[in-house]
Amino acid sequence: MPQGLFRHKHPVLTGLLILGAIMLFFWGGITFFVVSLSSPSRSELFLKEGIGVIEVKGVILESEEIIEHLVAFRQEPKVKAIVLRIDSPGGAVGASQEIYDEVKRTSRIKPVVASMGSVAASGGLYVSLGASKIVANPGTLTGSMGVILKFANLEGLFEKIGYKNEVVKSGRLKDIGSASRPMTDEERLMLQGMINVVQSQFVQAVSESRSLPKAEVRKIADGRIFSGQQAKEYGLVDQLGNFSDAVMLAADLAGVKIEKMPELIYPQEKDFSFLRLITGGKSESLLQQTGLSGPILAYEWTGTLR
Repeated sequence: MPQGLFRHKHPVLTGLLILGAIMLFFWGGITFFVVSLSSPSRSELFLKEGIGVIEVKGVILESEEIIEHLVAFRQEPKVKAIVLRIDSPGGAVGASQEIYDEVKRTSRIKPVVASMGSVAASGGLYVSLGASKIVANPGTLTGSMGVILKFANLEGLFEKIGYKNEVVKSGRLKDIGSASRPMTDEERLMLQGMINVVQSQFVQAVSESRSLPKAEVRKIADGRIFSGQQAKEYGLVDQLGNFSDAVMLAADLAGVKIEKMPELIYPQEKDFSFLRLITGGKSESLLQQTGLSGPILAYEWTGTLR
């Protein structure tokens, strides 16, 4: 159909398409302009001396961006200390351990204070262990020291819809965690052994970081959650306070003499993209967010709503 004929036969639809295209163009342009104005260049970012702030928010699935920020702030002389602001129920074991290692490495060079927000449980607690000091609100939800690995069992559903899963494998444990059949005793025993090893890594990190006997840590490393006040009583937190208290503590540890709140330096925003705008700027992929990428060995408190 000729293009002109389509416009004559569907004037309303054509008008809506044109209007939508114009609105999308202007929306993208305005958003790009606003992001450009609000995102300082690296030279603008470090004009003044101050305290760096790195946020660990939501489920921890990737570590690259946080590590990148830690390295940048560690190497920048104008960043005198770092506050790691944590609001997370934890997440993947590997990512949590990687962030913990980098926090620990950074705290050897300049002070790092972990500031726990509403939730800093499991992996959220783990990443804080590398900091020089830990500050929590009295009502912060923390703890949940433990490891979890979840598999879906869809055997009943598959039977109802007539689905059959044929498997050819090189070893009897190759399809461990299959959703089409129950887990065998051998598989459960093997997975429990792995979980126990990873749990011991958590206990070891707590023991070393907080100078606590392993036996004492094991008593509370059963997955229970506790408040920030209880965490201080257990020796997991250095002091109770809010974000401002953590900033002032970081400045004091760095030897920065201040009479008011010091300059706060946040990481430079990544280049603008519609994908980051749609996903809220989170680093994890859509597959990871929905859990479709497969089971994840996690230091995670699963009692949160998300």
